[in-house]
Amino acid sequence: MLVGGLLLADALALLGKGFFMVGVTVPAVLGLALCALGARWHSVRTWLHGKRWGTFAWRGCWLLLAAWVVSVAAFWAWLAQQVRGFEGAATAAPVQAIVVLGSGTPNGQPSPALRARLDKARELAATHPQAWVVVSGGVDFGETLSEGQVMGNYLREQGMDPARILQEERSTSTELNLQYSLPLLQQRGLGLNAAVAVVTSDFHTVRAQRIARKIGYTRAIPVPAPTPLYIRYNAWLREYFAMASSWVLREV
Repeated sequence: MLVGGLLLADALALLGKGFFMVGVTVPAVLGLALCALGARWHSVRTWLHGKRWGTFAWRGCWLLLAAWVVSVAAFWAWLAQQVRGFEGAATAAPVQAIVVLGSGTPNGQPSPALRARLDKARELAATHPQAWVVVSGGVDFGETLSEGQVMGNYLREQGMDPARILQEERSTSTELNLQYSLPLLQQRGLGLNAAVAVVTSDFHTVRAQRIARKIGYTRAIPVPAPTPLYIRYNAWLREYFAMASSWVLREV
């Protein structure tokens, strides 16, 4: 009941903030199931008593749940190791362009996760003053401004030279972010072999790098931006399913 209540409360709080994603809905369903199980625990035990097949199925379900939890923990450990390996790589390399992937613009403002990406891009742009900065993202559901426009506005407000900011405003996925940003780079003499830093949230770096390589970017360098703490574990859980889906669909 305690674990279920915590999972459910966390999910409901994030749903209330508009975070409708699998990393939130899965804990919500799991929390609701645990709460219901705890409330009916005596009835469940009575029903299982003397039913050999029921006991077997009951234990099997718990083993499957435990195996899934272990797989999530293993994925998180592997992902954290990959993210640590990306730290600092773009600072040392001679970066020619910085592509910032979009991530939600509620009410025409960057979400906390997107703001972290933009701030990381600003740091990197200061290190590489000759690099173009591409902000990439289309119009969110229910919004009127594109992510690219909102991101460009934020960087200009923070003092970045408007002349170096390129806005891509049509994309609706990571793959399209990178595909639609390419013509903007090619117009400045940069192609798939250019050293391009891809700025995104830490949990998304591995998949973003693999998508970039599949498109043909030969020198794409993932740059991880920290995920806000209040959404971090839900976002990393979402990436567990996203990575599995991308692998099954051969997107990465």
